[in-house]
Amino acid sequence: MARYTGPRVRISRRFGVPIFGASKYLERRNYGPGAHGPKSRRKHTEYGLGLIEKQKLRYYYGLMERQFRGVYEKALRRRGVTGEQMLQILETRLDNVVFHLGFASTRAAARQLVGHGHVKVNGRKVDIPSYALKVNDVIEVKDNSVSRQLATKNLELSTSRVVPDWLSLSKDAFKGTVMRIPSRDEIQPIANEQAVVEFYSR
Repeated sequence: MARYTGPRVRISRRFGVPIFGASKYLERRNYGPGAHGPKSRRKHTEYGLGLIEKQKLRYYYGLMERQFRGVYEKALRRRGVTGEQMLQILETRLDNVVFHLGFASTRAAARQLVGHGHVKVNGRKVDIPSYALKVNDVIEVKDNSVSRQLATKNLELSTSRVVPDWLSLSKDAFKGTVMRIPSRDEIQPIANEQAVVEFYSR
């Protein structure tokens, strides 16, 4: 599956937020990329603002445009607020939960961990990063030396990250459980999801 492999700090500087995680370079140059970055005063249209919010979420979760559009259409068919439903779909993807549990250091690494078959859900191997998790699903790192070694290294690196309240983690067993579907307040989105909904509903 295609994924973004270009310069990451440049994308974060364009949007003014640490989309791919904290960066000292981003802190030093907290303005847009390019020769005219510090002097840029360009005003955005309503369409442009919606596009920016959509791109923030898309890069943050590591999705290409077609995948992201599919998430919006799936959220549109659900009952409830479309923006919140969209965020919940994104948050409960298997690769995102693997990242939150600390089995991978980044979402891209979590996607790779899942794709290479190192993760099981409810005792069965799942190698689809976009797999939609449900309440009470158990996520586990496969019981072999390679998988456990990778997970151990990443758990040590992610000690500063807090596991969300809607997930539970057993580090010794290399297992995590989806306790409930997260609310919007628990997700704390990096972008304005309502602007994304309005962008797609044009």
